[in-house]
Amino acid sequence: MARALLLKPSLLFQRSKVCRSRASLRRYKQVCYGNTCACQGVSRPVSKARTPRSHTAQKRFAGRTASQSHDKSQSHDNTPPHARATGTQRSVTEEMFRRAERYASTVGPGIVTPHHKNLLNRHAYVVALAARHISCDMRVHAAAGGAGGNPSYAALQGADAAWSKVKAQEKGKPQGPRPDFVQEVHTPLNQAVQHDVIMCGGTLGIFLACCLQLRGLRVALVERGPLQGRQQEWNISRKELQELVHEELLTSEEANECISIEFNPVRAGFHGSHDHDVWTRDVLNLGVKPDMLIAKMRRKFEAAGGKVLEKTAAQGVRIHPDGVALQLQSDQQDVTGRLLIDCMGNFSPIVRQARWGQKPDGVCMVVGSCCRGFQDNNTTGDVIYTDSPIQPPDSILPSLQCFWEAFPSGSGPTDRTTYMFTYIDAQPTRPSLLTMMEEYWKRMPAYQGISLDQLEPLRILFGWFPTYKDSPLKTPFDRVLQIGDASGIQSPLSFGGFGAMARHLSRLRRAVLEALQAQAVDKKALAAINAYNPGLSAAWMFQRSMSVRPNRGTHPQFINRLLGVNFKSMQLRGDWVLKPFLQDVVQFVPLTMTLLGQLTTDPLVIPQIFKHVGILPILGWVRHFLALAVFTIVSKVRGLAGYKPPQAASREQFMQNRRVDSWKYGCGFDYVQ
Repeated sequence: MARALLLKPSLLFQRSKVCRSRASLRRYKQVCYGNTCACQGVSRPVSKARTPRSHTAQKRFAGRTASQSHDKSQSHDNTPPHARATGTQRSVTEEMFRRAERYASTVGPGIVTPHHKNLLNRHAYVVALAARHISCDMRVHAAAGGAGGNPSYAALQGADAAWSKVKAQEKGKPQGPRPDFVQEVHTPLNQAVQHDVIMCGGTLGIFLACCLQLRGLRVALVERGPLQGRQQEWNISRKELQELVHEELLTSEEANECISIEFNPVRAGFHGSHDHDVWTRDVLNLGVKPDMLIAKMRRKFEAAGGKVLEKTAAQGVRIHPDGVALQLQSDQQDVTGRLLIDCMGNFSPIVRQARWGQKPDGVCMVVGSCCRGFQDNNTTGDVIYTDSPIQPPDSILPSLQCFWEAFPSGSGPTDRTTYMFTYIDAQPTRPSLLTMMEEYWKRMPAYQGISLDQLEPLRILFGWFPTYKDSPLKTPFDRVLQIGDASGIQSPLSFGGFGAMARHLSRLRRAVLEALQAQAVDKKALAAINAYNPGLSAAWMFQRSMSVRPNRGTHPQFINRLLGVNFKSMQLRGDWVLKPFLQDVVQFVPLTMTLLGQLTTDPLVIPQIFKHVGILPILGWVRHFLALAVFTIVSKVRGLAGYKPPQAASREQFMQNRRVDSWKYGCGFDYVQ
């Protein structure tokens, strides 16, 4: 760096701007909070950055947990919790956004170290997490800038406005008139069908689109924004990346080029039992560069004859007896095809129409950042971690259990991504994203054992993700199929869109090819592609057990106690039990062994589970558990683990192949360690 400064004196001025931004934040916190660390509640000086390895280490670095700090401060403050989360504290998040934007302006062509190459891009480095998830209102969605996000504090406010709208919705009572984005007409198309498949949504859709194009179909991909990956890495396991190699989308060398970082081990740990943290390897331990990965997919797709329509917003869909037409802007011709695949995410206008009147059964709220300045021990990750009990009803985040994730970033040796997330329902009393973000800045330094003054924010991340008990979504339309987040096939625990897409890629490729070959494009046939999945339904119940319903009298340590025993039980039984669960695969035998371990280790928690979750939801979960057993037995008897059904030339064979897929994927027999 010293040599770079000598060669390029202008960097001295850029460096000084960064220093001034840090000094500005220190002065701001002294005014608002006095001579204490705003995020930790401890007097300066703060210890040198270090990733804590235990609860004891956290106390050594931070003095006390964030929740303890809040409880103490609230004992002298009669202001209502949500009022305390606004006002002057709002500026903490705004200041971090400004710091990230100022940092982005300091990165120029003179900085050419390997760690900065990933940051030299055409966008700012404040990226809204999965920006297409931020709004049920497509106008707010458009303002967010699509995948890649709108680098502004305003995008966070837009996400909160959409979240407030969902919270205000009464269950079973739709807001506004029924959408008519999809219209079914009884007259034939007035033009020849141009494509076999129209793929709407390119960030994840490009993978299946490329698969189909390489197998001889004519595919058009329509993306509202530019077809490019975001800067924030996708954290996945190598197995998921190898699915792209298996589908011949990448060579092994090309797959390795897309990996920005690989680290080990990773941890699962829970408050109150940090002496028994669970460590494992090769799970979510790769940081993959989405921009490079999607650029490679696009080149292969177009080289094979695929058509990309980017910066092209869909205005509507018309379903005809002989095809489907995607309506574009008034100055563009309709795109026609035999089948339309919706990969536009949870807030796809097609999904909005299909789920009109439905309020989400659960929501995952996520806030986080990628910051530079983690000097020591930035070599391991946390896949799930807690450092506090359930928050009390009168706290800033009332009746919430907060979880953490943390991973090293490939953009630099001291760069680290941290997320704080929680599972909740969509009741009006639930907190805003801004409130969570403010709490994140207070709690994250204590969690990571570092002062906020030592960190330089590179990207700020946020989003909320709905989940529905009736997932995956069965299409109500002919010639329209949902995949990815739009179908709800992703885990309601991790919401890993890319991981779910990679796992189901070969299944979806076979199903679409056979549907077109057998002319099975009516809604009944297409619904068989997204058939009932007992493993997915069972996972939804796990989310329910990790969320807190207000005024239920749940013990503050219940979720930590439940998860601590479960993870310890899985660890004792080995990787064949632990790793599938961490990669969103629910299998009958590992699940049964884990439940038996819970029963024998801590039987007194069972009555608390019934109280926390409720009798009727547990009875519903038992039905899915028994279905998982049946699917497992059928798959085992029929030898479906390595079975490849014959190519479907008729509708009957197509439906039979989909039943085989349903049994195999529904019980996790597709997963091979």
